[in-house]
Amino acid sequence: MNVHQAKSGNGRLRFGTSSWSSKGWVGPFYPEGMAAKDFLGHYAKEFDVVEADVTYYRVPDEKLVRGWDERTPDGFVICAKFPRSVVHCGEDRVPHPDKVLNPEAEGVWADTDEFLRCMALLGPKCGPLVLQFPYFNRQVFPSRFPFLERLDAYLEKLPKDFRYAVEVRNKWWLKLDLLELLRKHDVALVLTDISYMPHPASVARELDVLTTDFTYVRLIGDRQAIERRTKTFDRIVVDKEISLKRWALLLDGYLGRVPLAWVFANNHFAGHAPATIRTLASMVSRE
Repeated sequence: MNVHQAKSGNGRLRFGTSSWSSKGWVGPFYPEGMAAKDFLGHYAKEFDVVEADVTYYRVPDEKLVRGWDERTPDGFVICAKFPRSVVHCGEDRVPHPDKVLNPEAEGVWADTDEFLRCMALLGPKCGPLVLQFPYFNRQVFPSRFPFLERLDAYLEKLPKDFRYAVEVRNKWWLKLDLLELLRKHDVALVLTDISYMPHPASVARELDVLTTDFTYVRLIGDRQAIERRTKTFDRIVVDKEISLKRWALLLDGYLGRVPLAWVFANNHFAGHAPATIRTLASMVSRE
């Protein structure tokens, strides 16, 4: 078993980071002088799963995806975000209300098809694909109901060859109707640890947040707070031990119910994603 996998209950956790390309990791994680093209291959020697962040900013092409495949061993898994042109669609920070998830809008379904076509090139290395939605104000969606209607129609059209996860960043949208919609489509709710959202452990006191046969966790944190302390991401700058212990207990409980959990840490959680996820993995192993 990889050092950053863990068994708990009847299930298994796979740990990794959100992206692998931080230049500040050279020294503390990547060897000094290593070229960026060699990062992923080195990363795959320690972790066996990663979340590709680059796909949010542009639809990947065949060359990029085949390069990921060539640089990683059998058994490695790459999860990825749907493109911004599908889940956001705005030209600036504000999402476009008429285009988000709208297959009739220019480019939305074409980008969906191309994204899925290229990710399929990974074969068994392709993990769950994430629809990471931004915060939607009332000018974009006046309530969660028109969003749920559009999400329902979009998920219905997605091919069943892939597994999917949905992340929402409107805290009042974490309701039973959203969870029932995800169960209907066999899609996971992303459990997100981000500064302006309630902690999933708190949400779980009121709702059953497990919506399919796996769970997907993203430790994102507070971008502004971390970047006030560092922008190199070469070390831990905030002590998150208490929060990570809470996650270890939560994951231990969930893996008595689902066979697999994917868990990713972002640099903005504590300052250096590899150290964060190593710590959580060791905590779960102890549990």
